[in-house]
Amino acid sequence: MKTLKFAALCSLLAALLSPKASAQVRADWAQALQEAQSAEAAEPMPGHADEAPSSASAQLAKGPGAPSSAPKASPAPASQPPSSSGLLTPNFQAPSGLPPMPCPASSAEQQELMKISAENQIADQKLKRKLQKLIEDKEELRAQYELIQQKQRNLAAELEGALNKAGMENRLEEERRKAENAKMEAEIQKLSTQNRLAEERAKAEIAKLNEDIQKAGAENKLSAELGKKALDELSRLLEKARIENDVKNEQLRELQIANDKEKRAIDMELKRIELEEKRLQFDKLVMDSRMSKLKSDLDLRDKKDEWKKEANTEPAYLDKPFKDGRLVISDRRISLNGPIWTGVADYVTERIHYFNNISSTQPIFIVIDRSPGGSVMEGYRIVKAMQASKAKVHVVVKSFAASMAAVIATMADQSYAYPNAIILHHQMSTFNWGNMTQLKEQLELAKEWERRLHVPVAQKMGVSIEEFRKKMYEKSSDGDWQEFGDKAVSYKWVGSVVHEIEETGFTKNPDVFEKRKGPSFLDEKTDEKGQRFVTLPRLEPFDFYFIYNPDRYYR
Repeated sequence: MKTLKFAALCSLLAALLSPKASAQVRADWAQALQEAQSAEAAEPMPGHADEAPSSASAQLAKGPGAPSSAPKASPAPASQPPSSSGLLTPNFQAPSGLPPMPCPASSAEQQELMKISAENQIADQKLKRKLQKLIEDKEELRAQYELIQQKQRNLAAELEGALNKAGMENRLEEERRKAENAKMEAEIQKLSTQNRLAEERAKAEIAKLNEDIQKAGAENKLSAELGKKALDELSRLLEKARIENDVKNEQLRELQIANDKEKRAIDMELKRIELEEKRLQFDKLVMDSRMSKLKSDLDLRDKKDEWKKEANTEPAYLDKPFKDGRLVISDRRISLNGPIWTGVADYVTERIHYFNNISSTQPIFIVIDRSPGGSVMEGYRIVKAMQASKAKVHVVVKSFAASMAAVIATMADQSYAYPNAIILHHQMSTFNWGNMTQLKEQLELAKEWERRLHVPVAQKMGVSIEEFRKKMYEKSSDGDWQEFGDKAVSYKWVGSVVHEIEETGFTKNPDVFEKRKGPSFLDEKTDEKGQRFVTLPRLEPFDFYFIYNPDRYYR
């Protein structure tokens, strides 16, 4: 019996000494001891032999430091079953692996043995629940640790060393806990073996007690004394265990403080990283603002450059552009320079029609810088387009207009020339090829073209075609009648002498924008004698070149 009580007290001591024992486990043990004490107080106690053990149980339930004295409970009738203690109820399940308890005749020794057996069973169940709880706590700790590890892996690279160190410490702590769990499981196995051994010994003692009740009573008293001593020893051990447990709790608290400190350091580093990121974002915003300002300045400078590329003034559109020797030319301007060949009429007449479609009241200007003449067909189309235009067409000769270009200037209703500009009229000359009959036919056609072009010029001058041709040779032996602009006015080749020309149509910088050009000029070549020339394009059928060509530059 002494051994059984000592085994139960050892089991209780092992549970309470565990550093993982929770307050709930300790409370369960205290409750079980209280119930055992109540059951013991309810049993008949002849001679109060088990009074001392009950006091010891109460002292253990109250914990170290509590008073050892407890009020004695009134004895219950002998017929009352032990199930009133709450330990051996019909629903009570004995732990697996333990032999069934015998039920001898009701006596103080048997009830004491039954109580010890019940306490052992309760202790075994509590230990199992405690082990299960520890396993669950361990799994929860493992899950929490894995979550912490996952979060730590997401930290910045500069914190990786610190995180690895924390991971190693956590793994060491886990290994330590595993070692403690293994140690506890071994202790549980040891206690289970001791319980079975105690049960076997209890059976032997019960048989012996049945043979000699008096001897058992004496031994019971002796056991009570020994149990009291053992209880005192256990109280001392419990106090020692409590102190050791407090030390371990303090160590755990220090570890927790260290973990909290490390966590705060990590949080602080994260906040520093966050602050650095915000600072970089602010720097980026400042840089973007500067870039936007620079871009705005560049755009403004580009706009200023664009503004400088144009005059930013409207051309002057005057109904009467010529006054007192001054001519104002708008952007309704057509350039006629170089030889008149295929395509020039399209260039000039299309623009005459376009300007008429915009406005039929504002004047149109054909400006001849220099032109030796050219195709009679192309030139005649230009003359007819001038005559058909609703808007007045003003022809201006700035340098030189000969042959077909001179006819265009003379046939214009409004024409002007600088005083030093040269206007040249002569008989039509052309290039012919073929047999005598073909040459005769081409000559007749050339005469007809001369009649159609020179008769209107002669009529404007107030002379006949014969007189006009005669005057050509009076002025020059080769028939090339040329006059300066101020003299040409007297022959009505142009209407007025212009001393000042204001070109208001040039509103864009000519160094930036492409100048308005007419048809492409011909490519200049050099012959075997070193003389430069250009090859005129082939004429259309029945067409002739009416061009001034004294040095055979045009071939």
